[in-house]
Amino acid sequence: MSAGAVRLEWREIGNEIQRVNGEVIEEAFVTLYLNGHELVTVMATPLQLDALGLGFLTNEGLIMGMDAIDHVHISQASCCVDIWTRHAVAIPERRVITSGCGGGVTFIDQELGIDPLHSDVRVNADRLHEIFNLLQGAESLYARARGVHTSGVTDGEHILAVAEDVGRHNTVDKVAGLCLQKGIPTEGRMLLTTGRISSEMLTKAARMGCSIVASRNSPTSMSVELAEELHITLIGYVRRTSMRVYTHVERVN
Repeated sequence: MSAGAVRLEWREIGNEIQRVNGEVIEEAFVTLYLNGHELVTVMATPLQLDALGLGFLTNEGLIMGMDAIDHVHISQASCCVDIWTRHAVAIPERRVITSGCGGGVTFIDQELGIDPLHSDVRVNADRLHEIFNLLQGAESLYARARGVHTSGVTDGEHILAVAEDVGRHNTVDKVAGLCLQKGIPTEGRMLLTTGRISSEMLTKAARMGCSIVASRNSPTSMSVELAEELHITLIGYVRRTSMRVYTHVERVN
């Protein structure tokens, strides 16, 4: 079973050359099968693969909940995720290669439309800084190996679920899948992420019902437009003493 990182040796060059034994984040091809049909192959860190598959199907609008799932099987080599549903699911034909490292894939058609999120959830700016500090703790993959993205779902007080992966898109799918498995509602919650917020990530957040999306990184122009239309508060560049609120600032105090 994967530990999420691979131990190896490198040379550290500074004032002197040192031999260092440490870890680098693991990256692998992972193929998702739906009812025996190959759906998509992504580059991912081979951890929480059941959550990755379930979250991907949920965020793509292919399933509505765990009631739709018959069983999930992960291959021994952690390279294949087989998900079987209780009823037939139509597989979309149009695939979109998403932006960013790893070349994620989405079936979402931005023109299909998602209902705007009308939520009275609010967040205190100081508390948001504090919650972000909890996202990557001492036991995280990030602390061990760096080179990894993290996403989490929070109610504004506690982090309810967290996921790490080499791909920022994968972290959103994984955290959605974890919430699905644990019966944690995501509607009206906040999605925190360390990666850039692109349009497909914003759309996944909207599918989850997260009315506040915040990142340590930047949004794209299309994600800002979508956030405005979908009534999502979009926050970027969350730093120690500052942040940028791009849309629906009324939810931040």
